Amino acid sequence: MELIVQKFGGTSVADAERIHRAARRAIRAKQEGNKVVMVVSAMGKSTDKLISLARDISDDPPRRELDMLLTTGEQVSISLMAMAIHAAGHEAISLTGGQIGLITDSVHTKARIQKIGTDRIRQELENDRIVIVAGFQGIDESGEIYTLGRGASDTTAVALAAVLGAKYCEIYTDVDGVYTTDPRIEPKARKIEWISYDEILELASQGAGVMHSRAIEFGKKYNVEIHVRSSFTDFSGTWITHEEEHMEHIVVSGVTVKKDLAQFVLAGVPNQPGVAANIFAHVAEHGVVVDDIIQTFDQSGHASISFTVEESDLSECKLVAEEIRQAYNLSEVICKEPVAKVSAVGVGMRSHTGVAQKMFKALAEAEVNINTITTSEIKISCVIDPDQADDALRVIHAAFELDKEPE
Repeated sequence: MELIVQKFGGTSVADAERIHRAARRAIRAKQEGNKVVMVVSAMGKSTDKLISLARDISDDPPRRELDMLLTTGEQVSISLMAMAIHAAGHEAISLTGGQIGLITDSVHTKARIQKIGTDRIRQELENDRIVIVAGFQGIDESGEIYTLGRGASDTTAVALAAVLGAKYCEIYTDVDGVYTTDPRIEPKARKIEWISYDEILELASQGAGVMHSRAIEFGKKYNVEIHVRSSFTDFSGTWITHEEEHMEHIVVSGVTVKKDLAQFVLAGVPNQPGVAANIFAHVAEHGVVVDDIIQTFDQSGHASISFTVEESDLSECKLVAEEIRQAYNLSEVICKEPVAKVSAVGVGMRSHTGVAQKMFKALAEAEVNINTITTSEIKISCVIDPDQADDALRVIHAAFELDKEPE
């Protein structure tokens, strides 16, 4: 008997009708001879409403109390899901992250999974129950409640699929797969049938909202095939798997845009061994996640280091940057906000030339100014003005003809 993990996002359980629809999917999978573990997000916009309520109470709510508050959203949805399955005449049980033994580190609002117990889940499966697990949450070794970050129910699901040895992990959402770009911005976006872990990981980290990046990391590390599909149809979606030879023929697989970013520039950094390491160690100690790090040198021999952070880390990063300025007597700290980042991603970049030239030409013809450029083996990213972000995405999508089916 195979085991599968099904994850349902907030839009897939937004009301009673959708909860019953998700319950029927799980029941059908069980009737087909599978053991079924469900991972469920909070209903609809519940998390956003809870955050808004917290902001009404406090401009800067303590992160521990935010975790205590936000985990209630998933507890509501898993219990309702269990009720729906029971109402359909089948056995189910709802469990929180703490109840299954999902252990995290001790970083509130962005904890990372350390280990997951499987005894409780396997026991319930042996009792012929569908097991429904609250996504997005766990506990540390002392029993404190932590959340894994927005969108991290994906991570819960793929991590469970890994430790349980699931056949695959289904991610049910309100779209029918992964698209070449956001179809709300570019209507010509095309659904991708197969994509590699590396490509989807880059797309997710650069702003694509379909999958949580840490979920992809788990999938790649533990060989979990992931099927992203719509909870409203039975059509096949997008399969995420290891890279195959035919994938390299596609130069660019997708284009993303990431908004609500801030760019910090540290000017006058001493050009000495260990300084950059100490600076970013200090940033990491405050739980600030940085991206797009660029270092340059001026005529005096000092370095200038720039990096981007997300809006959620902005206030904390401003405090950290000031501490760094004083500690190293920097000449200046500049914070540009907001900025946006547009990225082109594809494993075909490894074996094709002229990708950067085509992307920069498309942006130039659209009169989009580039502030900074960063690259990896399969990605090119440009930090730009947020007012030009959507236009930039469209022209890059058109330049690489991503609306057309690949040969």
